Order: sequence, then C-alpha cells, then structure tokens
Amino acid sequence: AGTAAPGARAAAAFVRPHLLKLAPYKPIEPFDVLSAKLGRRPEDIVKLDANENLYGPPAEVLQALGGLDWPNIYPDPEARRLRAALAEFAGVPAEHILVGCGADELIDLLMRCTLEPGDKVVDCPPTFTMYAFDAAVNAAEVVTVPRLEGFRLDVPALKAAVEAHRPKLLFLTSPNNPDGGVVAEEELEELLALDTLVVLDEAYIEFSGEGSRAAWVQERPNLVVLRTFSKMAGLAGLRVGYGIFPLDLAEYLWRAKQPYNVSVAAEVAACAALSNMEYLEGVRDALVSERERLQGLLAGGPFLEPY
Repeated sequence: AGTAAPGARAAAAFVRPHLLKLAPYKPIEPFDVLSAKLGRRPEDIVKLDANENLYGPPAEVLQALGGLDWPNIYPDPEARRLRAALAEFAGVPAEHILVGCGADELIDLLMRCTLEPGDKVVDCPPTFTMYAFDAAVNAAEVVTVPRLEGFRLDVPALKAAVEAHRPKLLFLTSPNNPDGGVVAEEELEELLALDTLVVLDEAYIEFSGEGSRAAWVQERPNLVVLRTFSKMAGLAGLRVGYGIFPLDLAEYLWRAKQPYNVSVAAEVAACAALSNMEYLEGVRDALVSERERLQGLLAGGPFLEPY
C-alpha cells in the first residue's frame, strides 16, 4: 500500500463543515435484512413499519417490467410519457409536473434550488422527518412549530413564525404522517397568504377522502404539491414521486435536477400502474377498510387514543 504524500490531508478534511455534525437518517430495513436478522422467511414477515402497500402493484407493472425495452439506453430525462399520464391523472398541465426518484429527491432538489446556508425552513412536528433532515444537509435552519392537541396545525403560531423568521419554505403534510390529519382549505388559504413558499406533501391523499390541491398550483404562485407512487400504487421499491410546481420555479428545478433521475424501469412501472385505476382504487378501499377496522379495535383499549 502507498503512503500519503507529505502535507496531504485525510479525505474527511474536505467535507463541508456543517455535515461533520449531521446525524444520519435512519431508514427502514428491507425484507432480506429482516429475514436474516429474525431467521424467518420474508413471506412470513408482516411488515408494517414504513407505511408500505403490502398488496403490491397491479399485475400490469410486473408484466411491463418483464418486457422492458432498451434497459441499456439512458431514460428519457424529461419522463415525457409518465408526465403525460400524470397530467391526465392529476388534472394539471404536464409543464407543471416534475418527476423524481421518490418525492424525497424533489424535497432535496427544491431545497438546493432555494436555500442558502442559514436560510430558514418551517416544520410542524410530529411529521415526516425528511424535511428536517434535508434542511440539515443543505445547511438550513429549521424553525419548529409543534402541533396542538389532536395533532392540529397551530396556524396562528405558523403565521407568527413566518413573520418573525422569514423562512423560504413552509412544509405541510396532508394527510399528516403519523396522525392522518388533513389541512383544511381555510387553513391552507391563510398560510398561502404569507410571504413563503408553501410545500404541501400529499403522499397519502388518496386515503383521505379529500381531493388533491394539485390544481391549486396553477392559481397560487407560492404553492408546491408533492405526491408519490409509493403508497396507493405500491411502487415504494422503484422510487417514483412527482411534484406540481409553479412554472417560474419549475424552470430552475429542471436546470438543477440530475438528467437521468428516473430510471427506465421506474417510468415504465408507474405508467403501467396508472393504466389500471380499478385495481389501485380497490387496493385503496381495502386499506381504508382495514385502517378503520384496526382503529375500532384500538379504540377499545383503555390506554390508547388512536388517530
């Protein structure tokens, strides 16, 4: 083995200083790792720790992946086929839509395009922890506005936080993870009147009985809506998310995103999933039914208050 040249520093000396204190994100372990740890077959494990869709995607997805054309060719950098299908599904023009390697990629991309070190982001815990994690990666400061009893948004406190801290981004999750609460229309209207970019994460919107606010983006210049194929479509392992963005913001996201961020397999699978809405809606209804059944059972416990 060679020796270091005199004066050469260790590789970690070149890491950005704020990352030296970054706590790593703790992801959920996959089936094969759990199987090895527990000494059980993957099919014998009931996995409920990551809100994954255990029914899986429609058969069309596996068929499409089995007959994948041109895996040796780089994917369409604009995901045109998928964005056209999403325009019909979400009811917004395709030019507002950007597809990512999961909505997580779009959260990070949005931060990279808007945040300077020290800029503020508002978060409403308890909620999805990727907002705070990505803010830390991007050297931003997180202003936390805790939820009220019953996990309700504290709208007056949010308005005060925006006034006091001038954040660039305000993250809202509707339905919220972990409690399932939905942002009311009047609450969203109040927050959109503030001088900040409101990011509405609708990963679970199909399970809420409420309509998406995706179409609002065309009328509200400071609203972003994020959605995913991980939940209702059962494609968490293929990492497909999408966002609906104001056109003036989308221009810069297109410039900054990785050119081939959505794989051929991911785009083909997502298009195939959208081709069988009857299956997706049936799975959604089954999951909602099971959720209600479980909530009823948990409500019978004297020490539990399920949401």
